[in-house]
Amino acid sequence: MEKKRTNLELRDAIQATLEGYRRFDYDYIAFGHNWFMPDGEFRYRQSFGGRLLSGIFRTVLKVLAPLLLKVAYGYRVVGKENRRALKKQGAIVVCNHISYLDTLFVRAAAGHYRSFHTMAPWNNKTGVGGWFMRHAGMWAFSANLAATKNLMREMERRLKQGKFVNFYAEQAMWVNYPKPRPMKDGAFYYAVKMDVPVLPVFCTFRKNRRGHMKKLRIHILPAVYADKSLPRAARIAKMKAEAEAAWKACYEEAYGKPLEYLPDRRKNGKE
Repeated sequence: MEKKRTNLELRDAIQATLEGYRRFDYDYIAFGHNWFMPDGEFRYRQSFGGRLLSGIFRTVLKVLAPLLLKVAYGYRVVGKENRRALKKQGAIVVCNHISYLDTLFVRAAAGHYRSFHTMAPWNNKTGVGGWFMRHAGMWAFSANLAATKNLMREMERRLKQGKFVNFYAEQAMWVNYPKPRPMKDGAFYYAVKMDVPVLPVFCTFRKNRRGHMKKLRIHILPAVYADKSLPRAARIAKMKAEAEAAWKACYEEAYGKPLEYLPDRRKNGKE
């Protein structure tokens, strides 16, 4: 028990230091060496057998994931009407990245059969775990240009089918970190490029005495649409600002306090 408390204290100290230096996108969790970079031959579009396996895995997750999330976190999805308002339209989802299992949080919000999930290359694991993740609808980005083109084609195809593609737009996972962090442009770039809205999802929770998540609430917020009267760069910036504002408002309402970060420790910090 003492070791667990020490690990939690270390994690909180790391997050506090990074917050103080405004390094919100720093991935402090080691990702290991058991992963591979997708190349031009990597299959994002599944074969018939792959689609069959994917359907089986998604069905298993649809049955078991709600039970797991209820027992582990006491979860509830809030704002389902915002997802239903999209009807059969595809969308990019942006969710705060706070747990090893938060892909299940997004699946609970966006639908087990409707959602696909982007991930960093180092999450494209080797072995059985990686095989399962890929067949459960997770797509790794790649530094390989041919692989990236293949991913973009598959993403566009799925969005046109009315699917949701999830991005962790903060870039790095900070376990059990409650505050919204600034987002990167990527999710909004693809939303503008592929002419789909962005559906913000924000997870709030309480912590028990040991610092573990409980009373998880998965908030589906109103979709954000591009202002087509603006140039592309301005569209992206406005969509991102609106999504960040939605996250901020959700945080402040859920926790009953304004969003405030620790004092800026940067040498030229303005706060």
